[in-house]
Amino acid sequence: MGSPSFEFRVLGPLTVLKDGAELPMSANRELAILASLLLNANRVMSVERLIEAVWAGSAPRSAWRQVAICVSRLRRALGAGLIETSSPGYLLRAAPDSIDWVRFKALVAQARGHAAAGLREQAVQVLREALALWQGTPFEDIRGLRYDVARMAESRLEALETCLELEIELGRHHQVIPELLALVAESPFRERVRAQLMLAQYRAGRRAEALRTYQETRRYLLEQIGLEPGPALRRLHEQILRDESALMRAPAQRPAPGHVVPCQLPPQVLPFVGREEELDALNTALRPDPGVAVPGVMVLSGPAGVGKSTLALRWAHSRIDWFPDGQLHADMAEVGAEGDGHGGGLDAVLDRFLRALGVAGADLPAGRAEKLALYRSCTARRRLLVVLDDVRDGDQARALLPGGANCRVVITSTDPLDDLVARQGAHREFLRPLPEDEARELADLLVDTAVGAQAVSELVATSCGSPLSLRLGAARLQSRRPARSGFG
Repeated sequence: MGSPSFEFRVLGPLTVLKDGAELPMSANRELAILASLLLNANRVMSVERLIEAVWAGSAPRSAWRQVAICVSRLRRALGAGLIETSSPGYLLRAAPDSIDWVRFKALVAQARGHAAAGLREQAVQVLREALALWQGTPFEDIRGLRYDVARMAESRLEALETCLELEIELGRHHQVIPELLALVAESPFRERVRAQLMLAQYRAGRRAEALRTYQETRRYLLEQIGLEPGPALRRLHEQILRDESALMRAPAQRPAPGHVVPCQLPPQVLPFVGREEELDALNTALRPDPGVAVPGVMVLSGPAGVGKSTLALRWAHSRIDWFPDGQLHADMAEVGAEGDGHGGGLDAVLDRFLRALGVAGADLPAGRAEKLALYRSCTARRRLLVVLDDVRDGDQARALLPGGANCRVVITSTDPLDDLVARQGAHREFLRPLPEDEARELADLLVDTAVGAQAVSELVATSCGSPLSLRLGAARLQSRRPARSGFG
C-alpha cells in the first residue's frame, strides 16, 4: 500500500483528513501545536515557539515535557514520519497543496499576476477560488496564535477587497453592493471598502446612497477615533458631488494574448416578421438582473419548421450587448445519442466551447467529467449567452448548461423538455404557426411582385403559417420566374 494522503484545513475549524476520512482532534494543546506546525510546514519550529503557541506567555515549568507528550500523541494519530524531530524543535512534512492556507496564498499570488497583466476576468476567477477555501475563523480557541490569525484575516480581507475592486472595474457594480455592505459591517474602519461601496452605488445609479455612505463613514470615524476620512475618500466624495464622468469609466483592460471573446452566432435568417410576444418573453426571462434570482434558461418548443431557430437567432443578435463575455452556439442535431456510435459529438461540442473560452488545445481534459467541470469553471464568472439549437432531450441540454449565474441559455427543441423545466426551472415558450396576416407579410417580403398576387395567396394558404414552408415555397416560385432577356 502507498503512503496515506493527508489534507489539512486551517481556514476555519482545524480539520485533518487522512485518506479522505476526518481524524478526531479534540485536545486543545495538541491542536495548538499542530496548527503552529501547519502554518510553518516544512520548516523547523523551535520548542519555545510551540510553548508560546500553547500557553501564550503563561507556560508551566513542565512545558517542554508536555510539548513532547503532545507531539507523541500527534504522531500516533497522524502516523509515523509526518512530524520529525529536528533541532531545536520539530518539523511537519506536508505537500504544499495539502494545506488550504498554502493553496490560498498561491492562488492570491497567481491572481496578482493576472491583474498586473490586465487580465481582470482571470484574476477574479482565481481570487474567488481562493476565497472559497475559507470556512470560518481560524484557531478561535488558540490564544497563542492570535498574531497569526490576525495576519491570515488581513490576507483574506486584502484578497476580497482586490476581487471586489476588479469586479467593479468589470462593470459588476450591481452584483457586489450586497457583499460590500456586509464587508463594511465586518470591517468598519477599512476606508478602501467604503470607497468601493460608494463607487459601486454611484455606478449603479444610486448617487444619493453613495453620498449617504460617505456621511455615515465620516460620522463613524469622528465618533470612534476623532478623525476625518482620508484624502482618497474625500476626493471620491467630491467627484460624486460634481458627477465627474471619469467615475463611470473603468481603466482600460489589456486582452489576454490570443484571447478572443467568442461570437459563434450564425447569421440571422432574414426577413423576419412578428413574434413580438415571444421576443418580449425572452427579454423578461433572460434579462440580466442582479437583484432578482431567476432561472437563466429559455426553451423554445414547437413543431419542425415553425421558426424556433430563427427566433432564437433574432433575439440573440439583438441582445449581444447583454453578454460582453461572448456567445456560444451549437447545432445539437449533429450530436448523436449515447450508445449509437456518435456519442463523441457532445465531447466535440465541449472541446469547441472550451477552446473558444480560451483553453489551449493541449490543456483540454481527456474525460467528459473533467471537460464538464472545466467548462463550468470557465463560465462561472462570465456574462455569456449559450444557444443550443435543435436539442433532442433534456440530458443533452443539461450537459451544456454553463456554471455562472450571469450566463443565459436559449434552447430550441421539438420536444417540450418537461424535465428541464421541472429540474432546472427553465422558462418555456411554445411557438405556434404565424397568423395569416404575418404569414402574408413574410410572403410579400420573400416573393417578387411579378409573381402575382394569386400565387402569393396560394403560398400563404398552403404553408399553414409555417415560416419554413413559406421560405421554401417562395424559393420555388422565384426559381420558376422566366429569365429576363439581355436585349431590350
